Parts: sequence; C-alpha cells; structure tokens
Amino acid sequence: MFRLWAKIFRDNRMLADTVICDASEDTRTHKVFRALDEVCGQFDLGKPIWLDANISDFKRHRKTRFLQDSFVEQVDFDYLEIQVIEED
Repeated sequence: MFRLWAKIFRDNRMLADTVICDASEDTRTHKVFRALDEVCGQFDLGKPIWLDANISDFKRHRKTRFLQDSFVEQVDFDYLEIQVIEED
C-alpha cells in the first residue's frame, strides 16, 4: 500500500490535510503524481510545478513543500507539504 499525506499550512498552522492511498501495481513516480492530482482536486488547487529543490527534497526526505512560486495562480496559504508515509 502506498500512502501520501498532504497538508496545507498558513502562519505555522495546519489548515487542512488528507491522506491518499494507492494499492495499484504502478511505479512510485506514477503513484506520487496521481496522488498529487487527487490532493489538488480535493483542495481545489492547480497542479504545482516541481522545481529542482522540490525534486531534491522529495528524493532525499520523501517529502517536499510547494511554496507560492510553485503555483501559477495565487494561493491563500504559505505552503502545501506532501509526504510519503507508507510504501510497499
């Protein structure tokens, strides 16, 4: 089972969170992108752009933060954090 936890923060307070589960036999990359698409749908957000810093953080720590500069449109929070909490 693959699980990704997504959280939205503003002023160091968590405003919303969700956990996306994926039991498919797909690759890890596809699971991450599919889960991020689902998170953006639930939170009514545009898809963030993966900057080099996001990719590096995600590879190293299994989590990353998308700041305002990762989104095309203006967002009303400080950052969206995603973290892989379970992998098979």
